Amino acid sequence: MPERFRRFFLKEKESKGVLGEASKRFKVDLQQIFKDKPRVEAVETGFAEIFLINGRPIMARTEGTVYPTLIFKEFFDRAPKVVVDMGAVPYVCKGANIMAPGIRRFEGEFSKGDFVCVIDEKHGKPLAIGEALYSVEEAKNVKQGIVLKNAHFVGDRTWDLMKQLITPAR
Repeated sequence: MPERFRRFFLKEKESKGVLGEASKRFKVDLQQIFKDKPRVEAVETGFAEIFLINGRPIMARTEGTVYPTLIFKEFFDRAPKVVVDMGAVPYVCKGANIMAPGIRRFEGEFSKGDFVCVIDEKHGKPLAIGEALYSVEEAKNVKQGIVLKNAHFVGDRTWDLMKQLITPAR
């Protein structure tokens, strides 16, 4: 049964607020990326609120936390990354947090609380967006336990709805 949702455009003032909040949280200037006046739509569901900017679902909010989506290429290109071994991939893609033993390396700098892209070591494909529980320097010394809390991953409900939103109706 398809997920029911409500889709609408935000007013200019609301758009600026959402973009400002996300810019701070993602440490990326969204105004610079999207220039001019970006058109911001909200899609409200029972589990999340997804924001489309100029028709692309680039961020979502659940339980008050806004996070970038896996198809937000401009964030992915700039964001720090955690490379995981292939054995971790099926677990990450089912929503598991990113554990120290599965991490192969870190790319870029991040602080505790920052969003980090999780990619596989073989293809470099994005698997998840995680929230760092440590700074990169601290994370390098962690030998066991959770390093990133999984916020959004390939195959989650947000991912499935985003595919519906960007696939043209037949």
